[in-house]
Amino acid sequence: MLTEPQTRYVKSGDAHIAYQVVGDGPADLIVVRGYISHVEVAWESPPLAAFYRRLASFCRLILFDKRGTGLSDRVPEDRLLTLEQRMDDVRAVMEAVGSERAALLGASEAGPMCLLFAATYPERTLGLLLWGCFARYDWRQGFIGRYWGGDTVDDALDRLEREWGDGGDLAAMAPSVAGDDAARRAWGRAQRLAATPTAARALLRMMLDVDVRPLLPAIRVPVVILHRVGDIAVDVTHSRYMAEHIPGARYVELPGDVHVPWAGRSSSGDEILEEIREFLTGVREAPEPDRVLTTVLFTDIVGSTERATELGDRRWRELLDAHHAAVRRQLERFRGREIDTAGDGFLASFDGPARAIRCAEAAIEAVRGIGLDIRAGVHTGECELHGGKLAGIAVHVGARVAGQAGAGEVLVSSTVRDLVAGSGLEFEDRGTASLKGVPGEWRLFSLSGAAT
Repeated sequence: MLTEPQTRYVKSGDAHIAYQVVGDGPADLIVVRGYISHVEVAWESPPLAAFYRRLASFCRLILFDKRGTGLSDRVPEDRLLTLEQRMDDVRAVMEAVGSERAALLGASEAGPMCLLFAATYPERTLGLLLWGCFARYDWRQGFIGRYWGGDTVDDALDRLEREWGDGGDLAAMAPSVAGDDAARRAWGRAQRLAATPTAARALLRMMLDVDVRPLLPAIRVPVVILHRVGDIAVDVTHSRYMAEHIPGARYVELPGDVHVPWAGRSSSGDEILEEIREFLTGVREAPEPDRVLTTVLFTDIVGSTERATELGDRRWRELLDAHHAAVRRQLERFRGREIDTAGDGFLASFDGPARAIRCAEAAIEAVRGIGLDIRAGVHTGECELHGGKLAGIAVHVGARVAGQAGAGEVLVSSTVRDLVAGSGLEFEDRGTASLKGVPGEWRLFSLSGAAT
């Protein structure tokens, strides 16, 4: 019989992340809970503890609390959460436990982050198991709209904040036990210990803003999607959509209406565990990825020909060297990878779009100090890997987006704008544009204000 494991901490950026490891199976499985969790309180729930123990019987089970929840550091009210931070937290936990590759079991709100992680780090992702998830949450087709109600999202979130900790939304999470007073009190206590009302509101606000649907075709790891057909918290149509748009995904639709996989002792609870067991113990070594989701940043000096003519070759070369040094300092600061330097421009890649945007803004300010103006374009998409180089349509889109930018402007595609929801970055709609050599119309957005 497994006892409750020891809780440890790892530093991820400016936050301490609480995690636990249980079991010693051949494959690593990271469980990413929904919007709230508490790694120690979880073991007080007999159904959840039994679920964890059965998982740990055939894998090395890795549990953690997302920043802002449970035993992990709280997030200041003026600091917004991002998918990039949460990906970094997963990587930090993996490093702490010595995990080179792991499967991710994402439940509910964890789905978008798990999808982004798998697309960005396929070499570290054994596979994805998505339970009751979504790529973009329709608030009226889930517990926020169905349980908390209201005419607007803010109305629903206001009520959630007022009633947080009373366990009332158990009616959406596990309808079959919602009439049990003891179950409701236990759920309310778990809510209070997992997150404050303000934190819960912020997490759900982020959940409503995130849209990772454009990433689904870029997923190149094994994926199993599971959903109960009567789920009230997240409508089953969300998983059906993901199954249609993720290449090779296996979709398993189960009976019942319980949102959390461990609640209720129906036959589907055993079926879920067997699906996970088969997925982990039967998976074969994946080939090295030749395509990966990445964010590309292009920069270009505005009016370079005129300045070169004005300064002459020697002085222009000195200025260009100073420009290159300034941009490279910002790439190092924001963890960008220089891919190419052609003339007076840079192509760099990032594992997160918010970092690329902040790097672009910082580079613009840095080179302004030496008397130059640059423009920048940012796009996220699936790229082909050729040695240390990137190729593919996403690279062409990024270059064309940069070509549409003005002096001192950071221009991004709509894909990037959607992925950085919750980051605090603000944009102005620049309308649609035709990008030379790229099919279709593209909606572009310009960074506004300071990227703090």
